[in-house]
Amino acid sequence: MKVPFLEQTMRWFGPRDAVTLAHIRQAGATGVVTALHELACGEVWPVDLIRLRNAEITAAGLRWSVVESVPVHEAIKQNTADAAMYLDRYRQSLQNLAACGIHVVCYNFMAVTDWTRTNLAMPMPGGAEALRFDAVDAATFDLHLLKRRGAEAGYTPAVREAAERRFSEMTADQLTQLSRTILLGLPGTVDNLTVEQFQGLLDHYAAIDSAKLREHHRRFLEAVIPTAESCGVVLAIHPDDPPFPMFGLPRIVGDEDGLRQIIQAVDSPSNGITFCTGSLGARPGNDLPGMLKRLGHRVHFLHLRNVKREPDGSFFEDDHLAGDVNMPAVMREAIALMQRIDKPLPMRPDHGHRMLGDLENNNFYAGYSTIGRLKGLAELRGLEVGLRTGAGS
Repeated sequence: MKVPFLEQTMRWFGPRDAVTLAHIRQAGATGVVTALHELACGEVWPVDLIRLRNAEITAAGLRWSVVESVPVHEAIKQNTADAAMYLDRYRQSLQNLAACGIHVVCYNFMAVTDWTRTNLAMPMPGGAEALRFDAVDAATFDLHLLKRRGAEAGYTPAVREAAERRFSEMTADQLTQLSRTILLGLPGTVDNLTVEQFQGLLDHYAAIDSAKLREHHRRFLEAVIPTAESCGVVLAIHPDDPPFPMFGLPRIVGDEDGLRQIIQAVDSPSNGITFCTGSLGARPGNDLPGMLKRLGHRVHFLHLRNVKREPDGSFFEDDHLAGDVNMPAVMREAIALMQRIDKPLPMRPDHGHRMLGDLENNNFYAGYSTIGRLKGLAELRGLEVGLRTGAGS
């Protein structure tokens, strides 16, 4: 049996993105991962807008492979009185996507934040720039800029001391930049928060711990998975990024146990996983090749990127074939998974370095410049071909 190859895709933030569909096609991708970023979270995705965006992608010689994301409204995550209304809207959006022939939907269930970094331009040895999460910088923001109530209890004395020292050493401009970076908002949006707004959002989670958030997620699945099943849509939850608690917020998707609890909460092929090697790789102890082997029957989408961890919980986005993630072992499992399911899996390179000519362009979304992701895609493509050739596939 001929084993399918990964479907190579790249993320696109729509017509306003500095990365064009022509760029994506030139990179060698055949698929696009995108969303209707112009719509506010919680709005119904209308069929006419979906068709218009899909036609634009098709005209460029590409396929809309994955939706990333149909955002889950905070009312659903917090299970407020408005949750039922937003669940109705979510179900309708899934039905509308299916009516337009789009059937894979990535989403996350992270409270308040999406992925969080403290530095969007960490210098790499060769001159490129990478995304970085610095644990002490995050504590500095939490303790000295946000001044979150009860924050001290979440840090060891050593971290509190390091944060106090760093706060005293940073200039006003550096502190402002740190705050802006952490409060950047969701990728593809301009919803940059103020410190006061962020604290207000955190207050809504004062009585919601991880167990309660997991219960709210189960209710979300129970409400939307039957609709997804009926229209042939698969949902793929993205892991928390970073995959550990921050700013007092609960986390539920950081390791194999968390993912297993989610797919068992509502046992359906439509209840699946976005397997992000960067998010999961930032947590020591996660056996990524083993997780992909054991949970692969529910993996509908792959984010392949690499991170280099540091002992204090800090990490940065390394080259796709460097860092602490054993990418060859992950790729072997991805090939074996496609052999088992006998169909291609969509994959995109993620969080590429800003490099070469892109260093002169400030119009890219952080982590989503053209050349760094092209480099990552080329490396991953070569890795897959090389492993298949070596294995005689």
